[in-house]
Amino acid sequence: MNPQAKLIFALSLTLGTTLTISSNHWIMAWTGLEINTLAILPLISKSHHPRAIEAATKYFLVQAAASTLVLFSSMTNAWHTGQWDITQLSHPTSCLILTVALAMKLGLVPFHFWFPEVLQGSSLIVGLLLSTLMKFPPITLLYLTSPSLKPSVLMTMAILSTALGGWMGLNQTQTRKILAFSSISHLGWMAIIIAYSPKLALLNFYLYTLMTAAVFLSLNSIKALKLSTLMTTWTKAPSLNAILLLTLLSLAGLPPLTGFLPKWLIIQELTKQEVALAATIIALLSLLGLFFYLRLAYCATITLPPHTTNHMKQWYNNKPTNTMVSVLTTMSLMLLPISHIILAVV
Repeated sequence: MNPQAKLIFALSLTLGTTLTISSNHWIMAWTGLEINTLAILPLISKSHHPRAIEAATKYFLVQAAASTLVLFSSMTNAWHTGQWDITQLSHPTSCLILTVALAMKLGLVPFHFWFPEVLQGSSLIVGLLLSTLMKFPPITLLYLTSPSLKPSVLMTMAILSTALGGWMGLNQTQTRKILAFSSISHLGWMAIIIAYSPKLALLNFYLYTLMTAAVFLSLNSIKALKLSTLMTTWTKAPSLNAILLLTLLSLAGLPPLTGFLPKWLIIQELTKQEVALAATIIALLSLLGLFFYLRLAYCATITLPPHTTNHMKQWYNNKPTNTMVSVLTTMSLMLLPISHIILAVV
């Protein structure tokens, strides 16, 4: 793909995201979502591999259906209340339809089936965009409409997402699919808290974006698409592999790393809201995710492949690590001690 085309698609993604997150009117928000969808499709299918074309087709169909539901929900609300303002969503049917539409956009259970397949058919950089930037507009719409949405529906979806995200990631051998199920699991944490503390859900999303970007860019640097490849990359970039171990543990939410902060705050807030049972369940379900992060970390740094492996050991890479990877991994590990400053800003 030539640089001019890439620039146009990057600008379109920026325009679509900005349009959705800054609009007050449902039609403008819907337009931004559509621009985003149309801009990412050529990036997914640019390799012309059958799997990439299949991924782009699945993504288009699901996103088109979700956008239609967003439009239908807003029109139903406007029909009953005369309001097109995003924050004035008050009709119960509209609220339910919008919850379903945004769950489809994000990949929350039970509308998660498309996400691992689409991520598997994309490159790691496009996978990073799908896991972070493309989820920002729907999360913003959830944030704006959160007072109107039913906490019980969101809580059910959240617990199912954390359970299925952790459970289905256990047996995967492809790094992109593991990160897809990791994304579904993290979305569960955001969905459970958004009705009680929307700012906390956004903080969780920002920190998740930070850590996921660090993992995706690290895997892209060492070109690891499968666990078997990950086992041989210690010869190529030993220092990057060592840092990847810590970043994965941060993504799992282990103290004293950055990933512990949102989980700690969410459990604290849920306990204050007297839904301690949900907090206990979601905390226990996150152990499933911890297992496959540890598996990834084990393959990347601790394990040595057997001598019968079909993969050749890779040449040591003497090039310096990308600055972006260095900054993101440092932030993924070191932000917990300054949590009081982060909370003051948020």
